[in-house]
Amino acid sequence: MPDAIPNDSVGLVTPSTQHFEQSLTLESGLSLPSFDLVYETYGELNAKKSNAILICHALTGDHHVAGYHSMDDKKPGWWDAYIGPGKPIDTNKFFVIGLNNLGGCKGSTGPMSINPATDKPYGRDFPIVTVKDWVLTQTMLADALGIDSFAAVIGGSLGGMQALQWSIDYPQRVKHAVVIAAAPKLSAQNIGFNEVARQAIRSDPDFHDGHYYEHNVVPRRGIKLARMLGHITYLSDESMRAKFGRELREGKINFNFDTEFQVQSYLQYQGESFVDRFDANSYLIMTKTLDYFDPAKEYNDDLAKALEKTDTRFLVISFTSDWRFAPERSREIVKALLDSNKSVSYAEIKANQGHDAFLIPNTDYQNVLSCYMQHVEDASQ
Repeated sequence: MPDAIPNDSVGLVTPSTQHFEQSLTLESGLSLPSFDLVYETYGELNAKKSNAILICHALTGDHHVAGYHSMDDKKPGWWDAYIGPGKPIDTNKFFVIGLNNLGGCKGSTGPMSINPATDKPYGRDFPIVTVKDWVLTQTMLADALGIDSFAAVIGGSLGGMQALQWSIDYPQRVKHAVVIAAAPKLSAQNIGFNEVARQAIRSDPDFHDGHYYEHNVVPRRGIKLARMLGHITYLSDESMRAKFGRELREGKINFNFDTEFQVQSYLQYQGESFVDRFDANSYLIMTKTLDYFDPAKEYNDDLAKALEKTDTRFLVISFTSDWRFAPERSREIVKALLDSNKSVSYAEIKANQGHDAFLIPNTDYQNVLSCYMQHVEDASQ
């Protein structure tokens, strides 16, 4: 944390919790008797309630999108570079909401929550949720906040999938959708990566079939390996080569299986730090949420047909070095929108950071988003 909060920061923020007493039936057919959603807001809702922006998080994201929780924070929210006074999503103009999705581990109801039927944590008994379930609960949060429609729903990766689902399920409630570094559904390769990560967690001796809370242990080795694998897929070969190359930690080969290369050390660190901030059961659930996303399936695998009823306007952004959700996957979304005669702008941003590029400051990216958000602001007046 800097000595003083930057002028373009939303500053110190405090999360809120919205409790829903009513039963929620999920797409799986299972239900929750009640649930909580944790969220943060930045900026002010205008008198017409027409300037609300919903930020949807990716796989391991949460509600803390911008600003600081305390002066002791080492870093701000995960998309702080893009949200704040004078930033592309300008909190002097917009009322911005970030939330922790159902099934998460940052305060919203999920596997760590107490199951009222057993008075123990849900663990693996927590039902698998889908993007449609998330979008439904997001509409319920909007209702609770008195917001009939969003000026824009914005997200990257899995967050972009939520923005796309919003435009299909609630077309009258979202005027603009910003879909960043996303795909209309996962490839077999991506599903494969997710399965390897899940197997790493489930095969950990401390997993205890998902009920490790009762044993006062954490499947550290499994979640560490899952994160290490995932992190490799979020980076590009170019960025890893530039950052690490084949640099040795001690400057020489030791002919053993210890951590010798700098890239090994980096991945070990990423895995270890992830163990302490993300729940293994939530990781299992959210990777399945990714696997199941396929909005065209209900429309005979025709995405253009799925988008036919929406009046939402779109901005789709991809990144040149993103091989996990490559630009051609974004162009599939663009083609479906054009085939259904929808308004869409598309930008392919040159960046060498791979899939993580959607989180990182980039002048072209910031300019494109700023320009589009000006259109969103004009439409919300």
